[in-house]
Amino acid sequence: MSRLIAPLGIAAFFLGILLIVQQGSLPAPTYPSVPPSPASASADASATLRAHPPIPVGYRVQIPRLGIDLAILEGDIERDTVQYRTPDGYAFHLPGTAIPGTGANAYLYAHARPGMFLALWNVKAGDVVWISTPDGRALRYVVSEVHPRVPPSDTSWAAPSPPERLTLQTSTGPADTDPRFVVVAHPG
Repeated sequence: MSRLIAPLGIAAFFLGILLIVQQGSLPAPTYPSVPPSPASASADASATLRAHPPIPVGYRVQIPRLGIDLAILEGDIERDTVQYRTPDGYAFHLPGTAIPGTGANAYLYAHARPGMFLALWNVKAGDVVWISTPDGRALRYVVSEVHPRVPPSDTSWAAPSPPERLTLQTSTGPADTDPRFVVVAHPG
């Protein structure tokens, strides 16, 4: 039974994020106790994935002071939250959120492992985050907020926004109930 609870909790977290992106406004944070039914979750997720297109191949995230330099690939909700098969060695773009440089909230996540987002735990306000684009542009963001203990059920960080921002997320532990480590950076 406990092996089923963990995947359902993570699926509920990402479905909540997708619903926020689909609604286009920032509601008060919600703390769901029961995930939606598979039928309604599937319909909501497929509608939400059209909110913003997938990130094209060729984007990278770099935080020079922390030694972070990762290619960005499009995330996969099923693979990453239900099957627990998120690949190593990449940062992932949360489906349905903005692509960096398009004027809204671009949400990236990666494992808290060496060579990935583990070093994010040492980020400071004022650190520079670079996003390299496939067409050779370098988008500069400056860290403005660090939130080391965000409840997994708090999906407000993935909500659409102007102004433009970059939200980075990693875990603080192996359990789906462990807090998330969230960093917000703005163009600058």
